[in-house]
Amino acid sequence: MSPVAVITGAGSGIGRATARAFLDAGYRVALLGRRADALAETAGESAALVVPTDVTDPAQVDAAFAAIEGAFGRVDVLFNNAGTFGPTASVDEVPVDAWDATVAVNLTGAFLCARAAVRLMKSQSPQGGRIINNGSISAHSPRPLSVAYTTTKHAITGMTKAIDLDGRAFGITCGQIDIGNTATEITAGLGVGSGALQADGSRRIEPTFDVADAAATVLFMARLPASANVRELLITASGMPFGGRG
Repeated sequence: MSPVAVITGAGSGIGRATARAFLDAGYRVALLGRRADALAETAGESAALVVPTDVTDPAQVDAAFAAIEGAFGRVDVLFNNAGTFGPTASVDEVPVDAWDATVAVNLTGAFLCARAAVRLMKSQSPQGGRIINNGSISAHSPRPLSVAYTTTKHAITGMTKAIDLDGRAFGITCGQIDIGNTATEITAGLGVGSGALQADGSRRIEPTFDVADAAATVLFMARLPASANVRELLITASGMPFGGRG
């Protein structure tokens, strides 16, 4: 049987492009996200399993993975992709509820999905499975006014390493892809195409790259044999400000 991939945040952007790449590669795919209509649009005419899920809700996540197990019998790959940029503000101006909401989606949501996936993957041992966490270029270098987002993405790095260690005895690997400036709604919202805020206070139009290339990179990581794992992979638009960010 074809391998099974679960993709969160599958209703748009990187999640949608990655879901379609996995479907084209012959995977059986489960699509998770809050909006059923957006997930259905991602699925199109494919046989993808649409599972509307709020990844911040433990009961919904557990129910989603139970539905996936019922439909497919296993999970081979989890792409933990759901995320939000959160508040754009200096640390002293970030409302606590906005901080909590960002942590809930970007960090707790990834934890809940990984927890559910690992439970199932352990039952598949020694074959296990693979988890790929979507970090960000902000796991390395933050944008100005992004304390909540940047903190969660640094935390994802620690989560990735811990999951990979915990999964070792069960044939479960975990890696992280850090993506910089795909042409998506999130980057558009940051003003990348019109002038994104830089560290020196200036604004600069930044290059972007096709989201399909990011999706192809996730697929590459997923298709490695069980004997190999990409622990960390950084892919950015050529020429984007990274080391100094302006």
